[in-house]
Amino acid sequence: MNLKEIKELINLMNENNLSELEVEREGTKIRLRKSPSGQFEAMTEEPGSQRVIQTIRQDQVVSTKKESPKSNLIAIKAPMVGTFYRSSSPDTKPYVEIGTVVEIGQTVCIIEAMKLMNEIKSEVKGKVAEVLVENANSIEYGQTLFMVEPL
Repeated sequence: MNLKEIKELINLMNENNLSELEVEREGTKIRLRKSPSGQFEAMTEEPGSQRVIQTIRQDQVVSTKKESPKSNLIAIKAPMVGTFYRSSSPDTKPYVEIGTVVEIGQTVCIIEAMKLMNEIKSEVKGKVAEVLVENANSIEYGQTLFMVEPL
C-alpha cells in the first residue's frame, strides 16, 4: 500500500468521524488509529516481513476535499513534490507576501526536490490573496501554494 492510498484512508476516516480503521489487501494489512490530539498511528503488516508502526501528524495529510471556489481567484499549484521555501535563504525576504502584485514569469517561491532548488514562477498576473503553505513544509504535486486575484 502506498502513501497516497494511506492518505486517502485517513481522509475517509476524517470525513466519516472514524477513530480506527483496518484494511487488508493482497495480504497486506494496515490498521489506522486516530488519537484525540489528531495524530494518526499507522500499523502495517506484510507477509514475510516485520510489523511497521508509524505516527502521522494531521498536518502531514493533504485533504482530498474540494475547496469551495473563492470568487475569481486563481491557484498557483506545485508542479512537483518537494520542500516549499518562500525565499532564497533564511536571511532574505519572501519572494511574495499577501498583497504583492506578481507578473507572469515572476518567481513566487522555491521548491527543493532531490537537492535541487527549483524556482516556481507565476503563470498569471495578479495580486497574491493567500499563501497556503508554511515555509519549509513538505508539499505534494498539485498542492495549491498561493491564490492570486487576477489583474
